[in-house]
Amino acid sequence: MPNQPPQERILNTASNAPVEDKRDLEKALGHQIRALRRERELSVADLGAAAGISPGMISKMENGQISPSLASINSVANALNVPITALFSAFEERRDCSYVKKGQGVVIERRGTKVGHIYELLGAGLRGELIVEPYLITLEDAAEAYTGFRHGGIEFIYMLAGEVIYRHADQEYHLTPGDSLMFDAEALHGPAKLLKKPMTYLAIISYPRA
Repeated sequence: MPNQPPQERILNTASNAPVEDKRDLEKALGHQIRALRRERELSVADLGAAAGISPGMISKMENGQISPSLASINSVANALNVPITALFSAFEERRDCSYVKKGQGVVIERRGTKVGHIYELLGAGLRGELIVEPYLITLEDAAEAYTGFRHGGIEFIYMLAGEVIYRHADQEYHLTPGDSLMFDAEALHGPAKLLKKPMTYLAIISYPRA
């Protein structure tokens, strides 16, 4: 039996799309990485060394065979000296809508991953001056409180399940299902006290396109 690419969760664009269409995002990402690499006259090995990623992994990324973590994508963007959004430009040019079936969002790594926060990206690739990143965030029983989040843009949180004391700057807010919070994300923020786990909330981060 021939080797199969790693079975990772991917961003689907339609519930009944054929298998070859399910990796549109990964293929567009890979195409852009390859184009930028060749534009800079870098070999796969050169890019891998600069990004701290194996040549084999770079090759799989370029061929759209895997859904790389946000950390890996960021490393490649830094190695190519482009903003991370530049790697998705080919996908963004032909996408006006992003449709994700339940349980089929892209699970990515962010700062909170280390303390048990699970991030599922629910959409990507819309055109326009504003970048919007919708996440379904789940904190299981082993998750820990963390108030060190800080990034540009505006963040909106809508509590779906569980109970938490959420801190923004020097203020704390008691959130239960149905509660929402919107704030300037450049201030330190995050769940300070996990009162009832597991918990789930929708977080939407928006910021101007670079």
